[in-house]
Amino acid sequence: MASRRMETKPVITCLKTLLIIYSFVFWITGVILLAVGVWGKLTLGTYISLIAENSTNAPYVLIGTGTTIIVFGLFGCFATCRGSPWMLKLYAMFLSLVFLAELVAGISGFVFRHELSCCGVQNYTNWSTSHYFYEHGIPPSCCMNASDCNPSDLANITIAATKINQKGCYDLMTNFMETNMGIIAGVAFGIAFSQLIGMLLACCLSRFITANQYEMV
Repeated sequence: MASRRMETKPVITCLKTLLIIYSFVFWITGVILLAVGVWGKLTLGTYISLIAENSTNAPYVLIGTGTTIIVFGLFGCFATCRGSPWMLKLYAMFLSLVFLAELVAGISGFVFRHELSCCGVQNYTNWSTSHYFYEHGIPPSCCMNASDCNPSDLANITIAATKINQKGCYDLMTNFMETNMGIIAGVAFGIAFSQLIGMLLACCLSRFITANQYEMV
């Protein structure tokens, strides 16, 4: 019986080390998602107000997912250090659910305005019917050349039309996603695989700790 305990001890130590490393990386991804969500809310808030109502929750999805991952990442480290089987099982259950939330957050995280050189949803005229336009004009981010745009030009839709990107962001984003669908799918599978690794480590560690406790009785 004592020899079996000696055999399982190095395995438990190894699993604990791997799970702590995994939980730390998991925690970092939560910090990144939270940062992107806050940045998206503060920077792109005026733009996403143009999109359909069910699309305006994207920054909140990122913020909520990031915060949840941070909390459970810390919980995973605590459960691992504590060596509590029920905590590890709870952590494994969470990892099986967070994958879906990460997919939603990842898709919501496609922030594109400057890089795709676009303006508005269908085109720049979407701004002319928004509350933002009446108060501020068309956003400077729509300008083809930032140094050639001034607030008075952007407040006049006719003048602004000669200085801003004409194409809408929706079509460009759709084309971008279609072109890079292989990369997007690869990232999705990578995230799924990482969750499976975490679940496997947590379940194995919980099982070995439980078995070791029974052997000590």
